[in-house]
Amino acid sequence: MAAELTAHQLIAQHRPTLDQALEAIRTRAYWSPHPEHPKAYGENGSLDAAAGKAAFDALLGGRLDLGQPGTDDWVGGEVSPYGIELGITYPHADVDTLLPAMRAGQRAWRDAGAEMRAVVCLEILKRISDRTHEFAHAVMHTSGQAFMMAFQAGGPHAQDRGLEAVAYAYVEQVRTPDNAEWTKPQGKRDPIALTKRFTPVPRGVALLIGCNTFPTWNGYPGLFASLATGNAVLVKPHPRAVLPLALTVQVAREVLAEAGFDPNLVALAAERAGEGIAKTLATRPEIRIIDYTGSTAFGDWLEANARQAQVYTEKAGVNTVLVESTDNYKGMLSNLAFSLSLYSGQMCTTPQNLLIPRDGIRTEEGPRTYDEVVADLAKSVGGLLGDDARANGLLGAIVNPDVKARLEAAAGFGEVALASREIANPDFPDAVVRTPVIVKLDGAKPDDQAAFMNECFGPVSFAVAVDSAADAVALLRRTIANKGAMTVGAYTTSEEVEEAVQEACLEECAQLSLNLTGGVYVNQTAAFSDFHGSGGNPAANAALCDGAFVANRFRVVEVRRKA
Repeated sequence: MAAELTAHQLIAQHRPTLDQALEAIRTRAYWSPHPEHPKAYGENGSLDAAAGKAAFDALLGGRLDLGQPGTDDWVGGEVSPYGIELGITYPHADVDTLLPAMRAGQRAWRDAGAEMRAVVCLEILKRISDRTHEFAHAVMHTSGQAFMMAFQAGGPHAQDRGLEAVAYAYVEQVRTPDNAEWTKPQGKRDPIALTKRFTPVPRGVALLIGCNTFPTWNGYPGLFASLATGNAVLVKPHPRAVLPLALTVQVAREVLAEAGFDPNLVALAAERAGEGIAKTLATRPEIRIIDYTGSTAFGDWLEANARQAQVYTEKAGVNTVLVESTDNYKGMLSNLAFSLSLYSGQMCTTPQNLLIPRDGIRTEEGPRTYDEVVADLAKSVGGLLGDDARANGLLGAIVNPDVKARLEAAAGFGEVALASREIANPDFPDAVVRTPVIVKLDGAKPDDQAAFMNECFGPVSFAVAVDSAADAVALLRRTIANKGAMTVGAYTTSEEVEEAVQEACLEECAQLSLNLTGGVYVNQTAAFSDFHGSGGNPAANAALCDGAFVANRFRVVEVRRKA
């Protein structure tokens, strides 16, 4: 097939965007080429709201044929957390046929060079961006996110993270020049002269194991980091969230073919109900890179058993916020209430443990006791979610029965400061929507420690009474070291406490947010500027995104010859 997209066309169109991304990761300033507002779409080939919804509706009940080799069956079964059966079927692969086909295209992809791979990736992201409204519905109805969150987090924010990975991949690959002339003086003898060529070479086939809650946001960094560094990518989506990544694979295959490359460089591995193919795929010798987001148990298994692969994991942690003092009490409560409520707490960055001195905190309005702080926070969450329409827009739907079970069980751990309530969604009557629960626990009691020292994923938070700020910092440090944390927050007006919290996070390698009271929340990060996770504590062994996330996806091979 003749290439429809030439290198000249792709470089002319996308090199300016790549250069802007390179500048953004250098300066860490705000930048995004992907609009966050739904009304920004509808021109220059992008789908507006109506067209995006129509495109999603057209997928329901159909077969998504990707044209990839080795298809031996058609599988599906996704049911939206909002109660809709998607009815879409996807190709089931005979991996003994698919994996060799994927490897066949890697030589040409390798030889294309870092810049060409980068601009092809940017063309894939551009086409995904044009279909953001369609992807938003796909993310909403597989993850349970409310539409606006699915639109932003599953669309432009995910695309930003993919572009960020491409930029880092490009930087690391061009760090070494393509060619070098090497001359070593030999005194009175003729110098030794060599010509050296350096080629970034891929590790092999990469396996992306997708997650249910953020299939694109968590999936795109690994997918594009591997593809941009020359590797083929096999996408194994979560069985409850296949559609967003299947559409991604579809777009990638189209672009690769039009650019003159083998479309099998990107393929889908959907599974039958209960098949559990992730372990089988992860230990195959062809798989040389694995990206995984999900439970600690399976992440640990991958790290221990997929010995032939470079494994990047984002697992579970116990995210903590220390509340010692504030000069904006209402702003603090409002910020925390939103953080606890967003997407029903089903984010790897949602705060779980709130460490509050049992003698209370200092505020600009005067002292507040522990009981008053917890009651005021409960009131703030209740006020935020008091209107059912607004609550539905923030909470989304409970993604699976396990989250609902944890939510219901949490009320038995201690005194309930804020009870969870059921909310009806008039547009989707079968959706399971619940407000957060806040439970009061004592940091000094072993039984309470057993509850709050483990992740309780979902809309569950523990208000943990501690003896002092120093005890809170010690508990924070122990939590990060033993359980990990994707995020840490702290509220304090004390330089001494701030320094202690900061030092604990630096030593235990956890990302810290201080005194957030406005429109930025501890559970949100911005691509090109914020690091998601650190890779330095048990919650994750990688950060999105830094040089370490991409640099070991390829090696540099040198060929030298006499000049």
